[in-house]
Amino acid sequence: MPMTERDIVLTTDEAIEYLKISKPTFLMYIRLGRIKAIKAGEGWRILQSELYRFLKGEEQVGSRNQEKM
Repeated sequence: MPMTERDIVLTTDEAIEYLKISKPTFLMYIRLGRIKAIKAGEGWRILQSELYRFLKGEEQVGSRNQEKM
């Protein structure tokens, strides 16, 4: 899903609260490329539309996440 004007950027804590999962599970999904995120400072930034895509079970367009933890 492309970023829209109304897309919201979430922090790591906001994303794990939104998904109702643990932080280690969230970080594993990023590492495996199941959730696309960007490392920013000490944490990660994730578009809300990306979490919605993940919850719907849709595959990511393109290859694995290139970020390293």
